[in-house]
Amino acid sequence: MVMNLLIAAAAGCASALMFASIISGALVSLLLFYLAPLPLMVAAMGWGPTSAAIGGALAGVGLGAMFGPPYSAAFVLTVALPAWWLGHLVLLGRPAPADAPPQKIGATPAGPPPVDWYPLGRILVWIACFAALTTTAALLALGSDASTITETLRHGLMRIVDAQDSASSDRTSEVVDAFVAIAPAAAATIAMTTLTLNVWLAAKVTAASGRLRRPWPDMKTTALPPMALVATTVALALCFVGGLPAILAQIVTACLMMSYALMGFAVLHTITLAQRGRRLWLTSVYAIVLVFVWPVIAIVGIGIADAIFGFRQHYMQRRMPPPLAPRS
Repeated sequence: MVMNLLIAAAAGCASALMFASIISGALVSLLLFYLAPLPLMVAAMGWGPTSAAIGGALAGVGLGAMFGPPYSAAFVLTVALPAWWLGHLVLLGRPAPADAPPQKIGATPAGPPPVDWYPLGRILVWIACFAALTTTAALLALGSDASTITETLRHGLMRIVDAQDSASSDRTSEVVDAFVAIAPAAAATIAMTTLTLNVWLAAKVTAASGRLRRPWPDMKTTALPPMALVATTVALALCFVGGLPAILAQIVTACLMMSYALMGFAVLHTITLAQRGRRLWLTSVYAIVLVFVWPVIAIVGIGIADAIFGFRQHYMQRRMPPPLAPRS
């Protein structure tokens, strides 16, 4: 019990320091800021969600005492709450159905009873929900309506650009307006990516320490729930209604699209299993997406097509060996 409290306190302190480092304005502080949930997630996966909850509460109180309640509320909403809940979902499981094949070798049990762990696809949906929530909260802090949010973003970007040449002011204004238009979706994409990376890193660190109770899953088989495609379609349609609902719909759409981008990468990892230059092909795809960014749209399309047509399922069925003939 004492050890768990010490782990919780240490994780909370580390997470709070990483979150507060953004005040320094240093470039490395941005990386620390985005990795702030990592210590609490490691505590949740290795020592239980209660440790993350205690650590998050201690960190929130400490940040509130030093910087004020708004800073504390931002930490709890964007760091502590996702770390606690996602860590809980990673460890969530139930006994497998009675008709599951027994894990035995001969007459000797091969291990503990099988467990149905919480699906990775649903965890990914929860990550998208938290990314949309945190991005929405950040935008609503700028204003309560679309015009106020847009004007605040534009004013902030103009201050950063600080155009001094009147001859190019029109061009600068056009560029700033373009950035303002994509800012909500871009912020949601970054939040989705970094939160997913935090969950993956936390699971890796916990597994390396031997404290991850859940066996490492085959991520190529991850699939989103069918309702995620329905939600994506509805959110995409709402992007054209205008006003604040359209901004919120853009945020949700960006988060769900990133989820399907991950499914698209899973498809590529699956259909290249038999390729000789598989590592080179995958490395090239990742490099192209990181450098040019826009090819991720094609990856999203692959992920959505897989959700509709089941490319991975058909591919694996063709590669499965035929069933053995019954002995006479």
